[in-house]
Amino acid sequence: MALAVPRTWVVGETVTAAYMNAEIRNQWNDMIAGWTAYTPAWTGSTGNPSLGNGTIYGRSKAVGKKVTAVIELVMGTTTTFGSGYWQLSLPSTAANPAGTSGQFAYLGVARAHSATTWYTGVAAVTKNGSTLKIHEDSAAAEWSATRPHAWVGASTNYLHVQVDYEAA
Repeated sequence: MALAVPRTWVVGETVTAAYMNAEIRNQWNDMIAGWTAYTPAWTGSTGNPSLGNGTIYGRSKAVGKKVTAVIELVMGTTTTFGSGYWQLSLPSTAANPAGTSGQFAYLGVARAHSATTWYTGVAAVTKNGSTLKIHEDSAAAEWSATRPHAWVGASTNYLHVQVDYEAA
């Protein structure tokens, strides 16, 4: 259920249980409802990676039109990493907010771990987009099979992303 626009009350109108449920209970239920699981698609701009025996998990929470998406990708021993920059799908399409310039309308955070090192990045969602890309903090380069490090198929290599955006 999504948050609804509150009704306009009329002088002398009788308040009923149905009105109270719609106006108060249902709105609160939407805000306190649990997260929704989804399986993100993991793609490459020129060649798709293969999850193999790795795992990918997504969950999202929408309150009104604001969506928070969290994705965790754990590499397996048979994971392959594709070619080109990576994209991860979102649970819903992002809006194209008025008054914004540039390609990206929404930014989030990403954190990756290799066997011994942590990396941070910026998750970018395009206007009207249904995927995100991750950029290195210190460069405009997108994350890929070789960025921010040379990924290997091992459970010590994983990626965690969180982004907030407005749903279309």
